[in-house]
Amino acid sequence: MLKSKEIRRKFLEFFAKNGHTIVPSSSLIPKDDPTLLFTNAGMVQFKKVFLGQEKREYVRATTAQKCLRVGGKHNDLENVGRTARHHTFFEMLGNFSFGDYFKEDAIKFAWEFLTKELGLDPLKLYITVYKDDEEAISLWQQVAGVPKERIFRLGEKDNFWSMGDTGPCGPCSEILYDQGENLACGPNCGIGKCDCDRYLEIWNLVFMQYNRDEKGNLNPLPRPSIDTGMGLERISAVCQGVYSNFDSDLFTGIIDALCHKARVEYKADPEIDTALRVIADHLRAMAFMIADGILPSNEGRGYVLRRLIRRAFRFGRVLGFYEPFLNEFLTVVVHEMGEAYPELKESESFASEVILKEEERFAKTLDKGLKILEEALLSLEKSGQKMIGGEVVFRLYDTYGFPIDIVNDIAEKRGFKVDEKGFKQFMEEQKQRAKAAWKGSGEKDIASQFRTLLGKDFKVEFKGYDTLKSQGKILCLLNERGKEVKELSTGEKGFLLSDKTPFYGESGGQVGDTGIIKGENALVSVLTTLKPAKDLIVHQVEVVKGAVLQGDQISLEVQEGVRIATARNHTATHLLHAALRRVLGDHVKQAGSLVEPTRLRFDFTHIKALTPDELKQVEEEVNKVILTGLNVRTDIMEYEQAVKMGAMALFGEKYDQKVRVVKIGDFSIELCGGTHLNNTSQIGLFLIVNEEAVAAGVRRIEALTGTYAYKHVVSLKEILLSAQEELEVNFRQIPEKIKGLIKEYKTLLKENKRLEQKLASDQGKNLLSKKETLSGIDVLAVKVEIEDVGALRKLMDDLRSKMSSGIILLAAAKQGKANLLLSVSKDLHSKFTAPQLIKQVAKEVGGGGGGRPDLAQAGGPLGDKLDKAILKLKEIIKNI
Repeated sequence: MLKSKEIRRKFLEFFAKNGHTIVPSSSLIPKDDPTLLFTNAGMVQFKKVFLGQEKREYVRATTAQKCLRVGGKHNDLENVGRTARHHTFFEMLGNFSFGDYFKEDAIKFAWEFLTKELGLDPLKLYITVYKDDEEAISLWQQVAGVPKERIFRLGEKDNFWSMGDTGPCGPCSEILYDQGENLACGPNCGIGKCDCDRYLEIWNLVFMQYNRDEKGNLNPLPRPSIDTGMGLERISAVCQGVYSNFDSDLFTGIIDALCHKARVEYKADPEIDTALRVIADHLRAMAFMIADGILPSNEGRGYVLRRLIRRAFRFGRVLGFYEPFLNEFLTVVVHEMGEAYPELKESESFASEVILKEEERFAKTLDKGLKILEEALLSLEKSGQKMIGGEVVFRLYDTYGFPIDIVNDIAEKRGFKVDEKGFKQFMEEQKQRAKAAWKGSGEKDIASQFRTLLGKDFKVEFKGYDTLKSQGKILCLLNERGKEVKELSTGEKGFLLSDKTPFYGESGGQVGDTGIIKGENALVSVLTTLKPAKDLIVHQVEVVKGAVLQGDQISLEVQEGVRIATARNHTATHLLHAALRRVLGDHVKQAGSLVEPTRLRFDFTHIKALTPDELKQVEEEVNKVILTGLNVRTDIMEYEQAVKMGAMALFGEKYDQKVRVVKIGDFSIELCGGTHLNNTSQIGLFLIVNEEAVAAGVRRIEALTGTYAYKHVVSLKEILLSAQEELEVNFRQIPEKIKGLIKEYKTLLKENKRLEQKLASDQGKNLLSKKETLSGIDVLAVKVEIEDVGALRKLMDDLRSKMSSGIILLAAAKQGKANLLLSVSKDLHSKFTAPQLIKQVAKEVGGGGGGRPDLAQAGGPLGDKLDKAILKLKEIIKNI
């Protein structure tokens, strides 16, 4: 029996033997693609290659790509665990051709791998093709020897693939495996007739040969390409002779461990089986998501992770798990898949901590939420309704963190439906209020701004690692709107592309260079430099004098001081990353960065704020390396060699076969294309100035180096000297002096409050004499000189205890603003309530308010209109 890890290895080795470059799986977080929440197919990391926006060093590639599909058209989360093949996380095996081979070789490779390498019976393999693709039908017969009767023509819905409404597209051909008559759905069972499990799709070959324009026309691509995908879970089940993916060795280890812990038997009870499969599936997804830097939150990717953890935890109840348990089984996932995906091992302890905390958080609210849901279901049953309202579902989500999936699971089991449309409406209203709707990956897609340049196949030689000055030739000029022009003259802004440049284009978190470009009769200011594609560096410019023309010879000069300051911060960022991992643990991973001349900003995965002591340790670690004066070395080497050396490959980044490695002594080694110093001593000084949360599980450190760090110290010193002078103490005594002053202030504040309350009490003794009767109701409406709200409330309580029936209005002013407190005794609620009265009264002071029927509070900006508010109340009562 072939194990899944052998199938993965065989697949990659087979295609490597056939001229394909093995490309590592990209992150679950798509790079440079704001349209996707997760990487959901093997072709995602090659999307720009297919679109012609990017070129690679190879024209054939093969991958084992980690993918996630949750919700949407690809997957219904509620079906995970209930069917044989619905998953959240899965691996997609794929081979790709970028304008190299086409249909014939794609068919030949697929057939040879399945029948020779995996040893599948050719008589059990069937083929579907697009109904008009005569070429594919002919090739399947000629190349693979598949009889015509085992080739089926299907329509566009099944066998035509598109990247979107426009763009690359083409017919596809699916390979199906006959699992046997015992899985047939009935007499009408057949390919294209039903969706049962007898004929299982195992591999899809996409023949990308057209470009669909905005009018819907299909135009042949000059270099047709191949994109294939075969789910490892499906092919493993087929090779291992099982009918469910969950019975393959990708899941059995996790399921067996769960069974042992819960003391249950797999395949003895359908409800328990579903729970085991759901938990096994979700555990794999959790492990990979956290390894790629995703952490639980209330939006975007983090919310998906939170849903999965909470859904799996809820299914744990079916197995008898009432305490956190998921984190314990992470070890099984890492053991099963850590060899193929080392990032799982690196993040294991951190992932376990993240999952445990989320379980503990949800455990506190689960029972409360279940009780509310049960009450809602009982109420619906009594009224004969079968739909759980969207408002109830939203309240469960908003207050108790209940993902809608859990409500769906419970509702379906009890024969109820969920008003998902109503729930989504409440969710949308909340998002609008909070302005928290997810905006995509957050990545800049600057490539789309320069389609004109991308289509011309330009290649720019970057000289900036070795020099700040170089000669070049203008290849292209664009105006501010991105339209190609022949000339830019004095005062005009635009974009300039030259064949060589020392200017670094913004990428990897490092800002673009600035400087000047000189022509024979022109001076051009470089405002910033962009990098829309791998071999494309574009200068954003303003012509200071003269004019530049396409084809001109130019000299380019980077602003030296700015470049060095930026390099200082970039090298310091590498030191900071390494120091954080040493102090906090290997779970720390870069989640974003900004490197500019004046400062650096570094985002990293960590689930709690750093303590003052941890921040001190990190800062000390970095400054030790600066003072040691370690050399900064850069080398170009094979990606695999760099990773073996221990180089940090940042998740979400795309790397070529040849990579640039930045090594700082034995302290830090990272893959990086940015500009750096020669020695750490050139940083001078490193200071952390801020640490904060930027998202759930993501912290941010801002720091200064060199001159800017020195200026910051000088500024702090000036503040310290000023404080020393004001407080009349030695600077070392300042903290104690401030503590003493704060203690004294709090004592005075407390005494002031006591005196105010005494004053209020004294006022209260005389106020009852001002009571009057209006329309048969006792009314006390007076101005009082009390600024403290607590004292005002205490006075109200005192007056209410002495006036069992009636209406009381206390009006006070604080710093020019009005404060109103109004009481209505219960026996008058048939005529008045406190909120009704105070809303009308508060208009006189330009404000509003509300509260309980017996007591309401209001405020307004017009503190000088208190008399009008009192008169308004009396007027209302008189007119009853």
